[in-house]
Amino acid sequence: MAVTLAILHSISLPPGEYGGDAIERLFTNRLDTDAHPSFADLRGLEVSAHFLIRRDGTLIQFVACDERAWHAGRSLWRGRANCNDWSIGIELEGLEGLGFEAAQYAALARLLRALAARYPIDEVVGHEHVAPGRKGDPGPGFDWLRLRSALRRRSPHLPFVMAPEVRIGAPEAAAVAVPARAGADRVR
Repeated sequence: MAVTLAILHSISLPPGEYGGDAIERLFTNRLDTDAHPSFADLRGLEVSAHFLIRRDGTLIQFVACDERAWHAGRSLWRGRANCNDWSIGIELEGLEGLGFEAAQYAALARLLRALAARYPIDEVVGHEHVAPGRKGDPGPGFDWLRLRSALRRRSPHLPFVMAPEVRIGAPEAAAVAVPARAGADRVR
């Protein structure tokens, strides 16, 4: 199944702490759940993402893009279930609802441009949009307009649709289209 969706997430382990190795350990099934009280709820959880973008913009890949990562869980977007089957999961180091760093937006824009050159990605949405009521990340602290601006500055023809106006519980149709430049071929 073709990858046509990028899903943005946020994570920090322990919550509110940045820069440690707990996220990498979680995504490689090596997290010692006894190492911190907040890890107890993660016991037995098997999750992964394709990419992690650290606060300083460092990009770490965990799963090949042609492989399925376990990042979205029970999910639905535009009537299609099981988003893990046809999406790329990108984790941003940060807390749900709080802001992200300039270096993260720059790294995310570079990554999305590279992914769009290889895959027919039509949309970039948050975990909150594909699992409303169950997930809230990356949350209101994520600046969708900033990402859109960063993408359009270098690649105005990218046909991404992003979801800044989509709120938890709002209809999916509220997503905002970023139209392709007239005459531009779609980037694959």
